Amino acid sequence: MSGSLSTEANSEPNLTPILDMVFQLITFFMLVLNFKANAMDKDMALPIVGSAKAPSEKDGPGEEVMVININKKQQITMFNQVIDNFKQRVANEANQSRIKYSLGKDDKIPATVALRADAGTPYKIVNTVIVECQKQGFRKFSLKAMNKSDKAP
Repeated sequence: MSGSLSTEANSEPNLTPILDMVFQLITFFMLVLNFKANAMDKDMALPIVGSAKAPSEKDGPGEEVMVININKKQQITMFNQVIDNFKQRVANEANQSRIKYSLGKDDKIPATVALRADAGTPYKIVNTVIVECQKQGFRKFSLKAMNKSDKAP
């Protein structure tokens, strides 16, 4: 009887189930966390289009996306910072992508440019942004809009 009491006094708790649960929680939050949300300007009113579709993952979840916002004041922003010299910024992004993917100067960059423009933005500015991105080697574009059913009342 005294042998069983001494065994209970020296026993240590099994931490394996607790560590397993902590690991699963960390994994869950890493998968659910949206890192691209910081690149979007939430104050913009996107144009409303009847055929706008929800973003798809057809190109794969690991595809690089460069989000460019054009706000109500017709300022070009990236990561909530106004870009004063847009041509230089796009050239820098293109060079970084070429280094990352080991591409030549004339190769197309396998990243998508997600363009979000306020509903009141003139098309001339949107076109200027697209043309400058094309000059730097970007070929895949995604123009963002809201669906009529998603429109706030």
